[in-house]
Amino acid sequence: MTVHDAITRAHREEWARMVAALTRRFGDLDIAEEAAAEAFATAVERWPTDGVPPNPGAWLTTTAQRRAIDRIRRESRREAKQQEARMWQDEAPEPVGAVEDERLRLVFVCCHPALAPDARVALTLRLVGGLTVAEIARAFLVQESAMARRITRAKTKIKAARIPYRVPAAEDLPRRVSGVLAVLFLVFNEGYLPTGPDTDPVRQDLTAEAIRLTRLLRALLPKDGEVAGLLALMLMTEARRTARVSPAGELVALEEQDRSAWDAALIAEGHRLIRERLDSGEAPGRYQLLAAINAVHTSARAMDDTDWSQVVALYDQLVRLDRSPVVALNRAIALAELDSPAVALASVDRLAQTLEGYHAFHAARAELLRRLGRTAEARAAYDRAVELAGNTAETAALTRRRDRL
Repeated sequence: MTVHDAITRAHREEWARMVAALTRRFGDLDIAEEAAAEAFATAVERWPTDGVPPNPGAWLTTTAQRRAIDRIRRESRREAKQQEARMWQDEAPEPVGAVEDERLRLVFVCCHPALAPDARVALTLRLVGGLTVAEIARAFLVQESAMARRITRAKTKIKAARIPYRVPAAEDLPRRVSGVLAVLFLVFNEGYLPTGPDTDPVRQDLTAEAIRLTRLLRALLPKDGEVAGLLALMLMTEARRTARVSPAGELVALEEQDRSAWDAALIAEGHRLIRERLDSGEAPGRYQLLAAINAVHTSARAMDDTDWSQVVALYDQLVRLDRSPVVALNRAIALAELDSPAVALASVDRLAQTLEGYHAFHAARAELLRRLGRTAEARAAYDRAVELAGNTAETAALTRRRDRL
């Protein structure tokens, strides 16, 4: 393993734990993040010369703690802060509360109801998921600078309101579960289609961790339909992972995938979960509807066998719950199969103002224009999609489609 690989792996595995532990010890999110960042910067400087230590996580944690203590000694009202900084050596382990898994516990801790929902999710993705500000901004379809300000405001709110950074009790879980689901969903999506340039086509470390945590969440809240829906959605999506990337490293569209390569066991588990929820008689939520749509797709032996009327009907229900323009875009794509590309294009064009900076909007529009024989317009739309796409494998697939016009 190269030094770069060791540091990258350590960042994925240790960042969230380090930041959370330092925040608990010193009571300051900014100090925790800066100390963790300084520890990784020191690793970048020293490991190429000194070699990767036998236990990189322990080395980083010790270095980060020392950096945090140094900063507290410099900036704090000396005696009280120095005493607090020394406590980490002798402090008794905190009770785990209702959530035994450390990472899932940290997600619940960060999803405090006093924070706005978007701020909750963004802050948790940063501190616990280890995603960069740029990755989080792309997930929310906003500018990186705007997302940085949102995360800063969330930290400021925690300080100003003196929101306790503590392990949630069992009665706290239902109030925080919607934020936790949003975090897990975005972590999974970032793994299934990484948004950064020069990344792997799929980050299985993120998808596997999101599924693991969602399974644990289902064990904690077995009667929560949205938890079951999200797990079903992840399983059926993950089932297609190996068919999504060609040997040439391009993403493969759903209609071109080899369905015999899909994981039948994961699909069967996802179908069972969503059937149980839909048979319960309760009104389905967002994740249950997304899972039901996915179940229709994974039930079809070929693209032409897809029950598009059912897909559109499910999207009609989803639109009433989720006014997101991305949901409206996906409904329009399904409408092209049920009705016509012209009808779908009219729906897509109504989203132009809100989705101008979203590559999938331009990719969908390009495909509809191609099917309508409007080649020059399709080429221009593909150009814009290629310009905006972050994932290298997706860019390659879009480029091939454009060049095939």
